[in-house]
Amino acid sequence: MVSRQFTAITRSTDAELAHVGDAAWITRIAHAENAQGNTSVKSAGPLHGLRFAVKDNMDVLGLTTTAGCPAFAYAAREDAQVVHRLLDAGAVLEGKTNLDQFACGLNGTRSPYGAVPNAFNPAYVSGGSSSGSAYVVATGQVDFALGTDTAGSGRVPAGLNNIVGLKPSRGLISARGVVPAAQNVDCVSIFARTVAVAADALRACMGYDEADPFSCRVPMASQALPARFRFGVPNALNFFGDALAEAAFAQAIQNLTRLGGQAVTIDYAPLSQAANMLYESALVSQRYAAIQPFFDAHEADVIEPVRSIIAKGRQYSAADYIHAEIELKRLEKQAERMWQHMDVLLVPTAPTHYTIAQMQADPVVCNRNLGQYTNFVNLFDYAALSVPSQIRPDGLPFGITLIGRAGSDWQLADLGQRYHHATGLLQGATDVSLPEPRAMAELQTAATVRVAVVGAHLSGMPLNTQLTERGARLVGPAHTAPDYRFFALPNAQPPKPGLLRVQTGQGAPIALEIWEMPVAHYGSFVALIPAPLGIGTLELADGSTVQGFLCEPQALIAATDITHFGGWRAYIASLAKTLT
Repeated sequence: MVSRQFTAITRSTDAELAHVGDAAWITRIAHAENAQGNTSVKSAGPLHGLRFAVKDNMDVLGLTTTAGCPAFAYAAREDAQVVHRLLDAGAVLEGKTNLDQFACGLNGTRSPYGAVPNAFNPAYVSGGSSSGSAYVVATGQVDFALGTDTAGSGRVPAGLNNIVGLKPSRGLISARGVVPAAQNVDCVSIFARTVAVAADALRACMGYDEADPFSCRVPMASQALPARFRFGVPNALNFFGDALAEAAFAQAIQNLTRLGGQAVTIDYAPLSQAANMLYESALVSQRYAAIQPFFDAHEADVIEPVRSIIAKGRQYSAADYIHAEIELKRLEKQAERMWQHMDVLLVPTAPTHYTIAQMQADPVVCNRNLGQYTNFVNLFDYAALSVPSQIRPDGLPFGITLIGRAGSDWQLADLGQRYHHATGLLQGATDVSLPEPRAMAELQTAATVRVAVVGAHLSGMPLNTQLTERGARLVGPAHTAPDYRFFALPNAQPPKPGLLRVQTGQGAPIALEIWEMPVAHYGSFVALIPAPLGIGTLELADGSTVQGFLCEPQALIAATDITHFGGWRAYIASLAKTLT
């Protein structure tokens, strides 16, 4: 187990608050002066120099995971996969943030660690459940933060605090090591003050994880939206009496039109009906199933109204749940028709602001209202990006959300950055101006190259940092065509294999990983490859080809043939067994 050289300071209750802003944190990290060997501080990587926080329903080795419930707390035995990827990319973890208990809420007041205030006016809610993550980003305490999003928890706090909330396509980021809220629709989300930083974080942490049953290889759209695009606007809008929010959304429609958009009215009924099902049907049983063993034994330790919401999941039968899933599919088919008429959907991120006092006086209704335009997104497997739109006359932020089909993440980032920077707003609740926008083309198009690695560059192996330092991301595992032989090279430090193409019928499929790297860094990577290794074209088991490691034949005369192991990991494992 890796040790961490930092001091963790964790609050037990809201009684320990020094001032109201402290409610955003549950655990703060004091890093060692000399952090050599501290895996939370790396000297290189695409995110080097960026500070981040994570919502306290994600595991971090060396810290306690609370999910906003002290009785539930446990010591994490390893990093959540998303945290591991960000640390490997060079980002520095500053701590774990407060949340609505068990990620059940959209307001930020449902926590024994205190209600997290709005970054612009502490009398108002921050939005939840990723309340603390949004607050520490908005106030400039970190550069980005992780939240989770089941019903809007990665978007509502962004809209209420003048920051960016990126909710990726379902399964694009691994949720392994995250306490689930409703596991089949949960998403890890990203908060930042600019779209570019959120996109950088996404690139570093996205990727298929075979150990996460809900991880997906999401086909990503590679082209930006057309210069003249169509954006959908719901035919029924409800701002719950908030005239300032209604005026702000009308202005947002004009703003998006100036960027080349054409507004198209869409039927919001199937989206609204699906949104209501999340808590008003058997789908709520997902919340109960997520923490059933703990809840059944410690129900009294769960605060209201979280307790009542989760307990409601007990009343439904398996048949009730199947009926709800069928109804959801019916609504999804209805909603599919709207994509024939639009390229992206525009909605308010949140329809109004509530004070903390209003929320605590009517916690269920006010919370439901905040999710008016969010709850359906994960149920229908859409991607979404919340960006700031304006500061209202009363000094409170208003945000809009761009919604696209699964895999449209980079398209939304491109359009969202254009929209955000056109507003001229400051970053979050700081006095810092927006920087120059960064071209999203390098994130979307053929400015990357895929390379197959078979040995010391595999994830977790000694030379893998040569990939991660250059911003490469893991695409996933694969195998060569069955026409290769595999050798352990003599006297190589660190140990390395050699791969050789042979005649058909004389080889075997060899396990490998495919990584995607920015073209700008590919030359420096290739320059590190020592003879007799080199880069050539490999044929994969599915018949496609990719750039990858090959070896000069003469160097294999004294090498050990390890083809029968089928891959480098199996061979290394065999050596470990021999030593023991």
